[in-house]
Amino acid sequence: MDMTWSDDDIAFRDEVREFLDAELTPELRAAGRLRTSVYTDHEASMEWQAILHKRGWAAPAWPVEHGGCDWSLTQHYIFSRESVLAGAPALSPMGIRMVAHAIIAFGTPEQKAFYLPGILTGDVFFCQGYSEPESGSDLASLSMSAVSDGDDLVCTGSKIWTTHAAEANWMFCLVRTSRTGKKQEGITFLLIDMNSPGIEVQPLVMASGEQVQAQVFFDEVRVPKKNVLGAIDDGWTVAKYLLVFERGGGAAAPALQVMVENLTDHASTVTGPSGVPLADEPAFAAKLADLRTRAKVLEVLEYRALAEMSAGRNPGAISSMLKILSTELSQQITTLGVEAAGPRGRAYQPHAAAPGGPIADFVPPADGYVSGQAWQAVAPLLYLNDRAGSIYAGSNEIQRNILAKAALGLPQY
Repeated sequence: MDMTWSDDDIAFRDEVREFLDAELTPELRAAGRLRTSVYTDHEASMEWQAILHKRGWAAPAWPVEHGGCDWSLTQHYIFSRESVLAGAPALSPMGIRMVAHAIIAFGTPEQKAFYLPGILTGDVFFCQGYSEPESGSDLASLSMSAVSDGDDLVCTGSKIWTTHAAEANWMFCLVRTSRTGKKQEGITFLLIDMNSPGIEVQPLVMASGEQVQAQVFFDEVRVPKKNVLGAIDDGWTVAKYLLVFERGGGAAAPALQVMVENLTDHASTVTGPSGVPLADEPAFAAKLADLRTRAKVLEVLEYRALAEMSAGRNPGAISSMLKILSTELSQQITTLGVEAAGPRGRAYQPHAAAPGGPIADFVPPADGYVSGQAWQAVAPLLYLNDRAGSIYAGSNEIQRNILAKAALGLPQY
């Protein structure tokens, strides 16, 4: 595997850097730098998407005929890496990185013509309706019903942990249209207008105090059958296809490397137990070195996956390994961040951060006072939100089962 960039790759990297330097305002950089989870402040995210769309770079992984870029896999990696290093806000993934690919693969010409341009501009903003109160990791056990009635499916039930449900005007949703056969059968992939009568969105307050997610209730909501993606009762096929994009599609190592270096800088501004900067305390410095090394190893593994895909080969179970390593490394970085923040991190100060959603029952001080530095206020919020990393997109326990079967040949029980 050649880990050096070609002259064309370096020229492309420089082009991306020039664009980012010109277009990222201080406000957008702050939204990226002070975000408290994988989700950026919604308004900042949409502003950045509009800038990218104007350049033609909002959805580079899409086919060119639908608005994507004719980039090599290496160029996709470079763009992702440079965006992270520059502190660009993250785009909401549900539309551009997830359901759009399913629409491209399974949608009718009419569905593609309606949804894809709107996703690019942000006029069509999706949330994901998968998990239910009694159906999480075992997604195939979902029970939200969709009963056929003429040209409609009548939907009753609820979805939970629905990110950006309050902002979304569309939901891609898995519903139960049949209860015969295996539980993976009888599931339908449905695109639901969130303005339909009978839908109620109730925000969920996370441990961080943010209201990014919600529970969504459906009371006999009528959805036209023309909004079915794929075939009725065959939604599991669509969902499995989409899950590939939910678990991959970006470079995790650069973001984690930036987190470690930022943490090193932050820890240099506070005093450790022996009176020297915390970053220079031997025990803390050893932890930083370990995290830095593991982030570099993760980058090498991402290059390895990139090399496999560039050669036209399926990277296989390495995607599960990358998901495990990246989410657990992120959790360890944010844990050390809380340790570095020290007593200042105990104060609840979300006004010093750029939260991903409204903050429940919090009135910031009139003068905007922050005890300590902004990063000390952000650290505990990052820690709390990062606990979900090893659960979403297929829990890490599931990923280890995949590795046990695919890489080690162990039987599954």
